[in-house]
Amino acid sequence: MLLFTTSIKAILFLATYVTAQSTAMGKNVFAHYMVGSMTSSEAVTDVKDASNAGIDGFALNVQSTDSWSTSAISDLFDAANGSSGFKLFFSFDMTHFTNPSQFLPLIQQYHTNSAYFLQNGKPFVSTFNGGTLTFGSGTPGDGWNAAFRKPLEDMGISPFFVPDFDDWSGYPNGFISAFPVVDGAFSWESAWPEVSQGQANVSDVVDATVLHDAHSVNKVYMMALSSFQFKYLGQGQQWYRRGELNFAQRMGQILQLQPDLVEVVTWNDAGESHYVGNFWPEQIAGSNIGAYANGFDHKGWLQVLSPFIAAYKAGATQISSISPPSGAAAVGAMWYRTLLKSASCASSISGSQNADDALNFAIILPTDTSGVTINVYSNDNRIASYAGVSGLNDQSVAGLQAGGGQRVEVVDASGTTIASATGTKDVRQQSTNPVCNFNYEVVGLS
Repeated sequence: MLLFTTSIKAILFLATYVTAQSTAMGKNVFAHYMVGSMTSSEAVTDVKDASNAGIDGFALNVQSTDSWSTSAISDLFDAANGSSGFKLFFSFDMTHFTNPSQFLPLIQQYHTNSAYFLQNGKPFVSTFNGGTLTFGSGTPGDGWNAAFRKPLEDMGISPFFVPDFDDWSGYPNGFISAFPVVDGAFSWESAWPEVSQGQANVSDVVDATVLHDAHSVNKVYMMALSSFQFKYLGQGQQWYRRGELNFAQRMGQILQLQPDLVEVVTWNDAGESHYVGNFWPEQIAGSNIGAYANGFDHKGWLQVLSPFIAAYKAGATQISSISPPSGAAAVGAMWYRTLLKSASCASSISGSQNADDALNFAIILPTDTSGVTINVYSNDNRIASYAGVSGLNDQSVAGLQAGGGQRVEVVDASGTTIASATGTKDVRQQSTNPVCNFNYEVVGLS
């Protein structure tokens, strides 16, 4: 079974910056990682790239204990152990497992590994879904206690359990009291607006509710950060969840709410298009994912993510406090869809009506910024200009036009272009192949 540029110089520059800016406050930022077939060298590359971006570790989405999965897990732990402090923890995908007994041996095997992430000295464990499963008990909370926590404790293992149980029917209200088995909570679905919400921006109401309830009983909250969702894998699996400014807006919400941990969704999930790092050919082999993900590099988003991580760890509460690396005039990215929403194939995508034909950017400027202008071009026509301010500047600029010449320029007071990003793909009015591709072209500043 198989699952699923920014320049190296820029990434290394940001890595040095994040390391220097991080504090001892203990806040950790992880990236959700889809475990799939891979080579040991690919594991090393992923760990190195994520670490250079300021990410503390991977939440390993485990869907199977077959050999292809356990081999990849072994390679990832070897890579993490060969790094400088990069950590891993398991996030078990409960859409694939039917009982914790299927994966408890993995926890038993790896919980003492030096690369396994510990919270309060306990092995950190998470899930994707599972909030409706009872495993023969009267309630899901009792079921997870009987089938997960108690067997581990009988082995002498006390897990720090922070699952994503937002599939529970009452979520988020009353979740913490209904699940005394947990040490905290993670909310996957709150990372984006629902398709049914129309052209709404992402909300942090669920996050604020669960965070408050968790903190009231000395438990933790891990908050999701993501760009957007696009999936195109056939009937019932074709949707778009808004990403025009979702990434930047979510960063602002995280800084305001100050969750205990952050999980970036995702490092490599090409199937849902919200990857910020590498995805490897063998991870998506045998699927149609490559038809809409290959050639769409999202690493430009790391230019925005790394300074955000530094600001979060330093206790910043506003996006104006996010700063570029010392000496950098500007860092950031622009992104746009390469197909207009009026394309006739768009009706095949649930949520396509919520998209905007827009060129989007997130640009981080220094604290002493003055006289800087951000110019936005589509089809080589300037469609907007904005006065740059210190911190994170983000805009979704309507007026994306078919053709080439999609770019953003950062110009100083003297009229000199100090940074720019130019798209490598033209925008089309209609799709020229069977895929109605709503994936984003993402380009980092240079």
